[in-house]
Amino acid sequence: MSSVEIPRETWATRIGFIFAAVGSAVGLGNIWRFPFQVGQEGGAAFLVMYLLFILAVGFPAMLVEFVVGRYTERNPVGALREIGSGAWRYVGWIFIATGFVILSYYSVVAGWTIRYTVLGLQDGYLADAAEAEAQFVTLASGLDAIVLHALFMAAVILIVGAGIKRGIELAVTVMVPAIIVIVVGLAVYAATLEGAGDAYAYYLSPDLGVIAANWTSILPAAAGQAFFTLSLGMGVMITYASYLGEDRNLAEDGAIVIGFDTAIAFVTGLIVFPILFTAGVDPADPGAGAIFVSLAAAFGDLTLGWLVGAVFFGTVAIAALSSAISLMEVVVSYVVDEHAVDRRVAALAIGGGIFVLGIPSAYDLVLLDLFDLFADQILLVLGGLLLAILVGWILSDLAVEELSLGIGDLGGYGTAWIWAVRIPVVLVLIVALVLGVLDYLEFLTGPFAEWLAD
Repeated sequence: MSSVEIPRETWATRIGFIFAAVGSAVGLGNIWRFPFQVGQEGGAAFLVMYLLFILAVGFPAMLVEFVVGRYTERNPVGALREIGSGAWRYVGWIFIATGFVILSYYSVVAGWTIRYTVLGLQDGYLADAAEAEAQFVTLASGLDAIVLHALFMAAVILIVGAGIKRGIELAVTVMVPAIIVIVVGLAVYAATLEGAGDAYAYYLSPDLGVIAANWTSILPAAAGQAFFTLSLGMGVMITYASYLGEDRNLAEDGAIVIGFDTAIAFVTGLIVFPILFTAGVDPADPGAGAIFVSLAAAFGDLTLGWLVGAVFFGTVAIAALSSAISLMEVVVSYVVDEHAVDRRVAALAIGGGIFVLGIPSAYDLVLLDLFDLFADQILLVLGGLLLAILVGWILSDLAVEELSLGIGDLGGYGTAWIWAVRIPVVLVLIVALVLGVLDYLEFLTGPFAEWLAD
């Protein structure tokens, strides 16, 4: 079916687009997942490799999505239909499926952040780790989780349904500055804690021996975090860039987005590790999902920890909302572009479908893992890999020409960018995809099989 020619919205201001892209990148994976990835993969050693991969993989891959979106002025499905041929024309559907699935369980996790924000203000946090874990298991699934999932999705539907200028752009121009101010304020508070010195030594003093001894673990983890934290492979940057004009400098905008995103992730580490060290929690022990256990227990050990914890979890909830609206927009833009459906109707219908798909994740944590591993480690990486191959190896001339708009003559930089896409980006995504498939198969034959047996 051909695209329906209808007037498309555009960003009212440059800062609106940048805040929207930053808001998409700064979500649960950034404020929640990043510090615990650092903890599991050797502290500062992981941080060094992560920053390298942001430059080597994240920036080139972001420009790929930017040029595809602006050139086609379409959603991922329409964009790939326009620039692709043969089987390439259907790659856009991977992005639509990825955004739909990820948001279904992402909303459930976002509901947990709301619950933990209220928990801090009502009863405070439990200092005993075992009790905190039991509390999380109780709160993470069941009717409460489903209700909070519904409330979060309702907020996403309202914002996306209001449109680009009056909905998404207006919301992110409030949320993103709020996230930055609160994160910086929490980092200043964390610097006053007694464990701050040891935490900074762990976080900021890389041991090259750790990298040499554990590179097979650190490298794929750092590359994956760099890719996922920037909302790449989800079609978000294609969709957001489709609302841009040809006079925009995509490289400059991409650098600003990555700069903000990386800075917020870095500062988040300056918050989390002093809190963990002060409470005597081993940063290598908890794992990414333990923000609701280990960190909450750490808050329970601090003076005024209930208040600091409520502010922290509230910030994570805001960040989750700024990312969720971008995921919803990927799917909504497809329906609006390709079928001329009213935006509000599309947002309500799609949001309702995402809510229904998310109910199993709110029912049992094993089912949430089932969706998460499939979307994050397979669908997301596959879409990003195929797009990188298409742009880097097949449409390179078109891509360089599109990137030059708003910049001028790229000289050798255009060639350097294309080769960065062709080699490091593609290789990293191939490795990440293989590892992701193996992890998923291990999960299906392990925890999921045990769950089915029970």
